[in-house]
Amino acid sequence: MSLDLSFYGWTDSLPIPPDCVPARVSRVDRGAAELVTADGPQRAEFGARVRRDAAKDPVSLVCVGDWVALHVSPGGRREIAEILPRRTTLVRGGVRRDSRGGLSGDSQGQVLAANVDLAFVVEPAMHATDTADLGRVERLLALAWESGARPVILISKGDLLGDALPALLDDVAAVAPGVDVHGLSSLTGDGVELVRGYLTRGSTAVLLGASGAGKSTLVNALAGAEVMETQQIRAGDGRGRHTTTRREMILIPSGGLIIDTPGIRRVGLYAINDGVDRVFADIDELAEGCRFADCGHESEPGCAVLAAVASGEIPPRRLESWRKLLREAAWMASRADARLAVERARQWKIISKEMRRPGRSRP
Repeated sequence: MSLDLSFYGWTDSLPIPPDCVPARVSRVDRGAAELVTADGPQRAEFGARVRRDAAKDPVSLVCVGDWVALHVSPGGRREIAEILPRRTTLVRGGVRRDSRGGLSGDSQGQVLAANVDLAFVVEPAMHATDTADLGRVERLLALAWESGARPVILISKGDLLGDALPALLDDVAAVAPGVDVHGLSSLTGDGVELVRGYLTRGSTAVLLGASGAGKSTLVNALAGAEVMETQQIRAGDGRGRHTTTRREMILIPSGGLIIDTPGIRRVGLYAINDGVDRVFADIDELAEGCRFADCGHESEPGCAVLAAVASGEIPPRRLESWRKLLREAAWMASRADARLAVERARQWKIISKEMRRPGRSRP
């Protein structure tokens, strides 16, 4: 069996160590991964270097979408020698709310997918009386922008809303400056071809959203086959049940690849560069009209953002969502700095102990 890896996004620009061949990770199990190689699907264990790097930094863990260097020993043992440089990395932080409403968790990140070009943020439309979780959409958009991928919002199960769908799309578009927003129904097929149009040969998309949003059903519709397990929606509230338990990369026959992910309950941001700024571009633009350059948009006089809230131009919910994400970003940064300080202290302790070791040769 021979596969053309260009269909999986391979380019010769990635460096391959001697005695290794390129492979892409389609699924990860404990200590091993399912790979796509030019010789077909293979399974390989993590090499010593990969395990060592992951122990130092969880973001270095092998994840779905990674390109890796595969080494096959003369005895036939398959081992992932190293992870090749990532173009984009989707990383979720470990932030959560404690019982008192404060931030808790750790500064460790969890890699959801690597080398993705598109991040489909999937938010379900339920009944005409329901509204989208705009705060969750904003968080997932920030996560997508930070990864380096291009976000696209998909309002799934649009057949449940009927004539009310356009109004919901407008509400979602209002919190997603510069992002395409589409409605679709995997059940009826409406919008599926539009989504398929984003997937070109060698491109990779990842699906992000809560459990029951219809991600696996969309994968099946795009693939034209039952490649992912699905469950029926509940009759009481029209919501789907959790189905996907692990991340998996699927080749779409018409072109491109798609990574299905388990439903995301907590959306913590691992690193904040310009992701939040891009999600809240409207607030940043208004802030240029504030009287003070360092305006915090709390109670300062001449604040253009607060004026926009008072006039109804910006919903109070959106300003509070912006504040919440910035507080979370500051907290994560402080935790990361503390973790780095502990690691530096540990390294110096090892060096100092080695310097004092009896019999050690002196320069």
